[in-house]
Amino acid sequence: MSTASTGYEARQLVRARKHTTQTSGLAPGYVQANLAILPSAQAADFLRFCSLNPKPCPLLGSTEPGDWRLPRLGKDIDIRTDLPKYRIWRNGALEREVPDIKDYWRDDLVAFLLGCSYSFEEELLRAGLALHHHERGCDVPVYRTSIPTTPAGPFSGPLVVSMRSFKPADAIRAIQITSRMPAVHGAPVHIGLPESIGIADIDKPDYGTAVPMEPGELPVFWACGVTPQAVVEAAGLDFCITHAPAHMLVTDLRNSDLAVL
Repeated sequence: MSTASTGYEARQLVRARKHTTQTSGLAPGYVQANLAILPSAQAADFLRFCSLNPKPCPLLGSTEPGDWRLPRLGKDIDIRTDLPKYRIWRNGALEREVPDIKDYWRDDLVAFLLGCSYSFEEELLRAGLALHHHERGCDVPVYRTSIPTTPAGPFSGPLVVSMRSFKPADAIRAIQITSRMPAVHGAPVHIGLPESIGIADIDKPDYGTAVPMEPGELPVFWACGVTPQAVVEAAGLDFCITHAPAHMLVTDLRNSDLAVL
């Protein structure tokens, strides 16, 4: 894996195509962000969707139409080049994945950056809590639920959650730690009994990788940044761009800056 000691260094590696894979563990201590880019005609509704659903859509920043810069989130950010992989969507369907979006950029596009669970995972690891998907070197399991989001304009759909399993005492500690970080999804939305939130088989995630739970562990579910990607897909927009799962923008914000207590 590439190494970077700051968010700026991480973005330079990505822009130079020296880092082309998922960004977990890149520039430890720095906030990473999910990305959604929409035409300005839908931007106001999407902004309202984020404000109505802050757990899955914690907004860190957005751009003016046509502007690819985000100075509040980092030095010299170019949203067109500084993520390792992007997804291009047309009419609600995935068209392709690309390493940059310069050829797709338009003057009417607005970029939204949303908090990512990588930030709270770093804090969980610092506290000595085990994350099984890290131990296995795979993506976290992610599920569509039966919990509805609050709709705004064309944007609606179920809440999507990520799952990490812990022994009961560690689950309590995980709740305490993540409650301090509402800008990156905050406290869990559900603990135990996956069927009560519409998850029929915890061994068959809708996204990510199935990660077995150890005996005596509870599944703990956090609101996930895949939610806005799923509702954008369901809205069937003529055109939009998102990050590829696990391929985030590394910002200059520090995880410690987001703690509220």
